[in-house]
Amino acid sequence: MQQAFFIARKKRALRKTPCCLRGLTVVKANGNLCESRLKGAISPQEFMRPGVDGEFVEMDPKEGFSVRNFHIQAAKTAVTSDIIVYGDDAHIVRTVGWRIAAAQVKWRERHRSQGPRLPEYNTFVCVAPFTEFEKRYGDLVAVNSSGLLTGAVLDFFYQERTEMYAMTKASEISKNVWLGPTPEPGSEEERQYDVLIECSDVGRLNPAALRAIAEKSHSDAKHRDLDFPSSGSIPVPTWSHAEADGILDTCHWIWHLSHGTLPADAVDTDMDGDVSMSDAPHTPETNDLRPRKILIHCADGYTESTMLAIAYFSYSTGRPVADAWLDLHTVMKRNFFAYPTDVALLTAIAPRLLRESPVCVDKDLSEITAMVQNEPKWFASLDGSLPSRVLDYMYLGNLGHANNPDLLKALGITQILSVGETAMWREGELEEWGPDNVLAIQGVQDNGIDPLTNEFEKCLEFIDRGRRKGTATLVHCRVGVSRSATICIAEVMRSLNMSFPRAYCFVRARRLNVIIQPHLRFAYELLKWEELLQATRQGDSSTSELEKAGRELEWGEIAREIALMNRPYAR
Repeated sequence: MQQAFFIARKKRALRKTPCCLRGLTVVKANGNLCESRLKGAISPQEFMRPGVDGEFVEMDPKEGFSVRNFHIQAAKTAVTSDIIVYGDDAHIVRTVGWRIAAAQVKWRERHRSQGPRLPEYNTFVCVAPFTEFEKRYGDLVAVNSSGLLTGAVLDFFYQERTEMYAMTKASEISKNVWLGPTPEPGSEEERQYDVLIECSDVGRLNPAALRAIAEKSHSDAKHRDLDFPSSGSIPVPTWSHAEADGILDTCHWIWHLSHGTLPADAVDTDMDGDVSMSDAPHTPETNDLRPRKILIHCADGYTESTMLAIAYFSYSTGRPVADAWLDLHTVMKRNFFAYPTDVALLTAIAPRLLRESPVCVDKDLSEITAMVQNEPKWFASLDGSLPSRVLDYMYLGNLGHANNPDLLKALGITQILSVGETAMWREGELEEWGPDNVLAIQGVQDNGIDPLTNEFEKCLEFIDRGRRKGTATLVHCRVGVSRSATICIAEVMRSLNMSFPRAYCFVRARRLNVIIQPHLRFAYELLKWEELLQATRQGDSSTSELEKAGRELEWGEIAREIALMNRPYAR
């Protein structure tokens, strides 16, 4: 259809339906999908014309097409399906059933020119109460009659949150300092920390609050909630010396709190973060100098907290910012996302982070200056984001990452898989890298027409070759959201025995702030790839009957869920 559009398709021409299509669509009669929802169920409003008795909605755009029209797929599937209508009100069920049956007759009349080969789709009604499904067919119940997810049917939003939590689960990045997502208020997880520092867009610099906790007795308080500005919220060059002081003082007091110590000299800090040195002897109000367990956190565990995490990691380890940036990812195994403004800000305060670091007290100014100036080549080209670690041996990134071979080597990546795009390296770099370590897939555009399935085996064998060698592969296209994301999803499906929907959520969570967008053709190819993988496992005696049974979710529901997930980001 898309090729015809570019060639000579007449406007408003009736598009023929492939005669091989015959799906199954489940419809909840009253349209309320927030409760009593069966697997794959949609509402009548999603594919029936409102105010018209018995007619399907015309979902195709009047002009042109979109290769990412996921939101219309459930309705398009319903038109080429047998339809089952269910609900607790038998009258509503039958009324909706007759309306759909009438719409099927009208639709068939319109497509009569296709001849007798066009399937005759049927409408069925099920008037059994929903409690019967809950009692006898629990594996089909997605949302129970109380409006709660059952867990029996994959929910994309819940699955993405599960994968996100698994990826960003709090871990210790320095002595008694942890980095992770915001814990549930009042939870056991929250209670294990003495101090929680939330990074957000409304956060402020307030090192005096940390100092107050260090100097005063708060043994009766289980934890203290403080805040800090979000990553990217302190732009360069508009930041002030007071803001730089506030960042450094925050690191200073986090260190003393986590180690249960106090500085030898007093530092008077007012509540606005202004710092002034005092010659007066320091006299703390108590001797409660126990180490405190501190959590640096934000909603997703990485977006807002990255700047503070890197700053403190550099301060507490005495590592230059570039090394701290790399080690936080490779050594501490944290995935994070930073902004170009964070690169500029942290670069600007890098000398002070080392000069004031307790680890660097024995280093003179010339040594610290040399450490700061000995910046690796890859750091100069960094825009803040690293390629996304999907698996230990596979990263997903963009053309910019591919054009920074020094960064890739620093991350332990020595293979590059280019899907439809080619990195532009300086003369001699390819030879140094090794031509055998680069695989370029040519002639695949992100146009909804070019297929990728035929390239799967070649790409996945190349990625697995890197795994066997103990190295990682960067998979990239131009932006790192469609062609390369498709390859990464295919590898996750193969290596982790995941269905397409689960692998999609797995990769989506690990792409961090970049939303993956494989288009309709790639998504459908991945669904067929799921079938192929299942077929290859048919002879495996360890494969359960459930795994052999078929796809976890059908096309219409997968497309519908992807559309709902992408809706907040649509423009």
